[in-house]
Amino acid sequence: MSTPAERYAVFREQQSESGPALTSFRELYDFGLDEFQVDACQALEAGDGVLVAAPTGSGKTVVGEFAVHLALEQGRKCFYTTPIKALSNQKYNDLVRRYGAAKVGLLTGDNSVNGEAPIVIMTTEVLRNMLYAGSGTLAGLGYVVMDEVHYLADRFRGAVWEEVIIHLPESVRVVALSATVSNAEEFGEWLGEVRGDTTVIVDEHRPVPLWQHMLVGNRLYDLFANEDGATRINASLMRLSRDEQRLANTRGKRGYLRPRRNGHDRATTIERLDAEGLLPAITFIFSRAGCDAAVQQCLAAGLRLTSDKERHEIRQLVDERTAHLPDEDLAVLGYLEWRDCLERGLAAHHAGMLPAFKEVVEELFTNGLVKAVFATETLALGINMPARSVVIEKLDKWNGETHADLTPGEYTQLTGRAGRRGIDVEGHAVVVYQPGMDPMSVAGLASTRTYPLRSSFRPSYNMAVNLVGQVGRERARTLLEDSFAQFQADRAVVGLARQLRKSEQALEGYAEAMTCHLGDFPEYAAMRRRLSDREAEMARQRGAARRAQAVQSLEELKPGDVIRIPGGRRAGLAVVLDPGLGPRGEGPTPTVLTVGRQVKRLAAADFPVPVEPVDHIRIPKNFNARSPKERANLVSTMHAKLGDRDLGKPARARDHATEDEEINRLRRELRQHPCHGCDEREDHARWAERYYKLQRETETLRRRVEGRSHVIARTFDRVCGVLDQLGYLDGEAVTDQGRRLAQLYTELDLLTAECLRAGIWEKLDPAELAACVSSLVFESRQSDDTRSPKIPAGGAKEALAAMLRLWGELEGIEEDHGLSFIREPDFGFAWAAFRWAKGHTLDAVLTDGDLAAGDFVRWVKQLLDLLGQLRDAAPKGSKVRDNAGKAVDALRRGVVAYSSVS
Repeated sequence: MSTPAERYAVFREQQSESGPALTSFRELYDFGLDEFQVDACQALEAGDGVLVAAPTGSGKTVVGEFAVHLALEQGRKCFYTTPIKALSNQKYNDLVRRYGAAKVGLLTGDNSVNGEAPIVIMTTEVLRNMLYAGSGTLAGLGYVVMDEVHYLADRFRGAVWEEVIIHLPESVRVVALSATVSNAEEFGEWLGEVRGDTTVIVDEHRPVPLWQHMLVGNRLYDLFANEDGATRINASLMRLSRDEQRLANTRGKRGYLRPRRNGHDRATTIERLDAEGLLPAITFIFSRAGCDAAVQQCLAAGLRLTSDKERHEIRQLVDERTAHLPDEDLAVLGYLEWRDCLERGLAAHHAGMLPAFKEVVEELFTNGLVKAVFATETLALGINMPARSVVIEKLDKWNGETHADLTPGEYTQLTGRAGRRGIDVEGHAVVVYQPGMDPMSVAGLASTRTYPLRSSFRPSYNMAVNLVGQVGRERARTLLEDSFAQFQADRAVVGLARQLRKSEQALEGYAEAMTCHLGDFPEYAAMRRRLSDREAEMARQRGAARRAQAVQSLEELKPGDVIRIPGGRRAGLAVVLDPGLGPRGEGPTPTVLTVGRQVKRLAAADFPVPVEPVDHIRIPKNFNARSPKERANLVSTMHAKLGDRDLGKPARARDHATEDEEINRLRRELRQHPCHGCDEREDHARWAERYYKLQRETETLRRRVEGRSHVIARTFDRVCGVLDQLGYLDGEAVTDQGRRLAQLYTELDLLTAECLRAGIWEKLDPAELAACVSSLVFESRQSDDTRSPKIPAGGAKEALAAMLRLWGELEGIEEDHGLSFIREPDFGFAWAAFRWAKGHTLDAVLTDGDLAAGDFVRWVKQLLDLLGQLRDAAPKGSKVRDNAGKAVDALRRGVVAYSSVS
């Protein structure tokens, strides 16, 4: 183990080995680079690709910025890709400040600025589309930075990252920047296989130390304490938790519960953090309504965190950033109240907010003017908005289906925002104590660093036609085998394959051990196996027949029948009180009175053989089974009627087994086989049993290996099968319809192409077209909402019904090919899209559609993207082509038209 002095000496030596590009790059920063940053930059300058996995806030983007610097030094291009448009916009502004607007471009779908510049920031989808289209913009590309590359685990969009990594030209170096993942080496190994030399750099050191706390009432406790030289969970916190739980239990037993608070007193929490010097803080609340309510709580409490000077700065910046928005829209959006909260240093941040409002919050918070932000977890996904402290109110969240506990990876992602590099000496994570919360579980989240990266890649219809069109079917199949998904599947197969080889070797040994000098013992063992199987089958048939007879006999019982229970604790005679004939198929469950005077309900399982009444007695009309006296009287009647017969004697099981001709034949052949006379016959037979048992296990193992091998390629074959059937592919050739599908980059790509081909939208006007196309991009947040969405009447209604029928047909075709890709179109945004395209006001559209402004803008922008694709893909001269362009013009207005790039 090297000493700190030795490690520092190595670090200084590495710094002295910097190449000329890294030397000039260092001069752009007023702080020294960390060791992992230097290592990554040196690897890049040496010609390697790099994967950097490091905690949030550690400065990974410095490595991405070095790739930009390196490209400019070499006269080449660098594309900087991000998973979200907001991050693209943020990075664009950062690089424009450094290199000037002439050298930097932006392509996000919403914005197209200087796309041929040497540095272009773009969303990953834009780069994927460029690769498939063979765009000339790719000429001279030297580096691609993939920021937040761990997004490839995203179920809906993750495949795009793998598509880009696989299809980039070999000459391009990839700079992959990831959050800390536990299988970075595995991911790096895959990058090395598909991209060539790749240096993997994992750094788990946080540049700003993170302290973990729990807030109980108004007291802030350290989660961990150093006791006797060891780090343990704070004993005071554990004791307090036990006392709280004991108190809650005691109150519950007395018949009243602790008053339920609305979450907790957020204003008091913020004041407490302020007193401790822990602001600015982000409080994560896993609900948009909860974030808005928290701001209102603080407002109602009269909380003010800003000085007069800061309030003046805030008002000036807010008015300036929102000056482009129409006054009537600002009124709808509650602008004045929102600005008042900002001037107090308070804000919410979630996807339901207008993008312009969210960006203002981000800027004010980053500048230290807003001190307390209440945010959903989406804020943790890449936007550079660090805080001194992060507060987490709950350790579970709604995932769309159920309330699920936070994972260690999610906890790490959220708390990673705490601690501003170059500003804070330390960061602070604060978990708000809730009744029943266990400090041990919080400690588990805080100390676990398991966040494995799992591929979500699968071939899509659009991907298939693009690949077949570019490289042919067989080469496309081979390319898909290069995916990280297949790489991980293959890694899983390695262990299974090793186990399979061992089993096959053991089978050879077992076969040798059962060899007999008198004849073919495997043949003899197979005959024994057939005989054993036939005997077991006949026994099963006899058992099934007996059970059927037993059920039939139970169904024939009458009240007063005296029966004999065959065995078990209830064995002996009993009188039937109620035959218990339930619904058909459930079997009778008779209620009986035993000789022990107990009333019992029996089931068919109590009768392995049919039951026959041994006698019959009369049950009094008003017999009460709950009365001990009446039960005793009825048992006495049974005794008297049956006389001296043994009341406790169990019924004898009757076996009506008959000899089977097949069994007799096999026994004759077995006795005639040469191996039957071998002295070591039973020893050989034991080895044969082991052989056949292991053979069955080996076959199961072989099926598991085959199921994981070539899984991506087999899915691709099924996708191509659908496309062949529908005429998008013709063997190795992409048809005209297939080329149209190749231009449609959307989750419902095939349904979109089929709607175009079927002419479903040809008779629609622009607003009706917008309504229909919206159903292909929109997904309702509440999957349990059973209300029928409002949709426009007339042509749009008919077209939407036709789209639904078409989806059903495609779903059936997919099922025939073993696929399930296409979700049902969602009509929940059709009315809002229609009215906005018709020119209605923002107020009217939001109110009538029960929509949040941020959601509305986001869905309209996605709709604009798909309408733009339709405009390009629809046949020339078609009404859809013309009306898609008109719909784009009608939709791009007001708050939707605002470009967030300044």
